[in-house]
Amino acid sequence: MSEARSDGLSAPRDMTHLARLLQFSDSTLPVGAFAFSNGLESALQTGVVTDPASLREFVELAVRQAARMDGVALLHASRAMRAGDYGAIRAADAALWSRRVGEEQQMMLARMGKKLAELALKISDFPMLERWLGDIRAGATPGCFPVGQAIALAHMGADEAETFVMHQYGVASMILSAAVRLMRIDHLDTQRILFTTQQRVQEDYEAVRDLSLDEMSVFAPVFDVLVAHHTTTHVRLFMN
Repeated sequence: MSEARSDGLSAPRDMTHLARLLQFSDSTLPVGAFAFSNGLESALQTGVVTDPASLREFVELAVRQAARMDGVALLHASRAMRAGDYGAIRAADAALWSRRVGEEQQMMLARMGKKLAELALKISDFPMLERWLGDIRAGATPGCFPVGQAIALAHMGADEAETFVMHQYGVASMILSAAVRLMRIDHLDTQRILFTTQQRVQEDYEAVRDLSLDEMSVFAPVFDVLVAHHTTTHVRLFMN
């Protein structure tokens, strides 16, 4: 992202592009992520997560699972967006929705997806995102968050690798933000975990980038049990 200048120094080619990517990857982006822990609340209640070390393992599991499920749909939607293939965008949306286990997981995808579309359309023009939001409101497509990310970021010029990185970062930061409110851990520990977890993002991208929508799947029974456990918990802070 740099080009040579006459003074011999290197300057960013498109600083606005980078700034907008940072805005849409910010954990404070108001899309409702604060309401979800991605299974962490139940993991703490059942003793699966007890300390920073086990939290790091949980986050690594979550991002690995996200790459092989949400990440595949996101990559297909990103490519479809750049090709102008709206039918393929909806196909990715439907494929992800049908593979998500649990009502609360689907709730997270749909609520955050719709909020992202509404937010983006308040701040700029996103024609394909406007069409997608119309279909969400009409009940014609579920509106999964990773698909909304792919549409918005492709419109802003992000390539699929940048889009994948931003999605994976968001999964990890969502869980770690919840951890600060749920367990005895400080921001230094969560930032250390976040920094470490991001080391695997290229490996995860390379593992899934050539997968078809039909190959999108994960096997994480402990995570699925935690999600199911959360639906029966009487006292809880998060929606999942």
